[in-house]
Amino acid sequence: MNRRTRPRILVPLAAAALGALLGAGSASAAPAAPPAATCSISGVLENGRVHLSGGGFMPGPAYVFGSAGFGGTVEIAQNGGFQVMNVPNAEYTVRQGGEVTQCSGFKG
Repeated sequence: MNRRTRPRILVPLAAAALGALLGAGSASAAPAAPPAATCSISGVLENGRVHLSGGGFMPGPAYVFGSAGFGGTVEIAQNGGFQVMNVPNAEYTVRQGGEVTQCSGFKG
C-alpha cells in the first residue's frame, strides 16, 4: 500500500472506531433515574405504636395518611427523608404531588 494512501484509509477507520467507543461509553454513563420514594413502618413500641420513615422524596411538604385515621402533613428534609415517631400501627401511604407511595412493614 502506498504511504500516502495508508493515512487516508486508516484515519477515518480510527475515527469511526473511536466514535463508536465514545458513543457506547456515553450511553452507559447517562445519569441514572432518581431513586423511587420508599416508606416503611418499623419498631413496634411497647404501647403498640410504630415509627414511620421514608426516603427518596423531593424536599418539601408531603401528606401521610393511615388506615387507623391518623394523617397529616410532614416536611421532607433536604436529603429526601422523613420520620414520624410514635404513630398508630396501621397501613400508611405518603402522597407528594401526584405520586403516592405505599409504606411497607405493616403487620396487622
